[in-house]
Amino acid sequence: MLFSSPLSSHRQVRAARPLLSVVLFLLPTAYCLLPTAAHAAWTRQESGTLAWLRAVYFLNEQKGWAVGGKGALLTTTDGGAHWRTELKPTDDGLRDVFFSNNLVGWLVCERNIVKVELEGGARSYLLKTTDGGRSWRRVEATEKDSSTLLVRVIFADADHGWTFGEEGALYATTNGGATWKRQYVPTRHLLLGGAFLDQAQGWVVGAGATLLSTSDGGEEWRAAALPPQTDANARLNAVMFADARRGWAVGAKGLVLATVNGGRSWTVQAAGGAADLFDVKFLDANEGWVAGTDGTLLHTTDGGAHWQPESSPARHPLERLCFVSRARGWAVGFGGTIITYTQGATPSPAIKWPGGSKP
Repeated sequence: MLFSSPLSSHRQVRAARPLLSVVLFLLPTAYCLLPTAAHAAWTRQESGTLAWLRAVYFLNEQKGWAVGGKGALLTTTDGGAHWRTELKPTDDGLRDVFFSNNLVGWLVCERNIVKVELEGGARSYLLKTTDGGRSWRRVEATEKDSSTLLVRVIFADADHGWTFGEEGALYATTNGGATWKRQYVPTRHLLLGGAFLDQAQGWVVGAGATLLSTSDGGEEWRAAALPPQTDANARLNAVMFADARRGWAVGAKGLVLATVNGGRSWTVQAAGGAADLFDVKFLDANEGWVAGTDGTLLHTTDGGAHWQPESSPARHPLERLCFVSRARGWAVGFGGTIITYTQGATPSPAIKWPGGSKP
């Protein structure tokens, strides 16, 4: 028995050894029950579509949306146990979804480039709902004939929002989307991810090792000083801040960057592997998740000092993560993939990779 051997050399406790052995046996047994009770796993959910799902957004553990190619718009009211396809508000591709509250939500829409050339008009536009998704109306964020592709939309509150994409294009609203104004950013690279703590403080990331911050709602954007070993062509796909000081950015080839001083300086964290990482979500300053190619899922409980690969029921790229609590989250991706994280769940069978290991 563990712990009993050192005690056996002391004659004075020899008479108490049987009782002590029982106690020491029971203590580790009781302790080992705790991880079992807190067991958690990722499992598959049936989406009913093969569309490339680009984004997922949940308001709570029950109500959520997933969007993707060719106008795919899915919704659930039972945590994803059942996903239903909504009547399409558009046949154009949907790149992002964001809800400010139960009623007000946004979609980022991408028109086919051939349709743009034949019919004219902007390449991208937004759709807004004020009735929880029952109806949608078109909102123009870019210039009328802009060829710029928008990929994300984020709101800090009901009034203050940003949408961004190709060629450093970033548009902001301060009146709930009634009007949008382009903001200057010191890059012409594609912007791919963003995070806002409030209407003033935010960050955006993108191609060309782009990592920008603002402290005044975007009136001024400043480029961050990245670690010298960071590739100048690195593609950063997502950024997340747990609070005003601690944040993370992830990107291609397994790149994970972290800051503990609000983005004034960044360091490289060793996540292991070379998978492209598409999204990052932190539940607090310690626990976080990353998703990427080939169903990659990474988990940390120490702020990224150590990243551990998690068993994944997906083999397609996972593009977006959404967590509503420490115990519940979702990820979506290529081929209509939706998986969910639930404490106490039984894992879906892990993908069996050729050769017995994940590439």
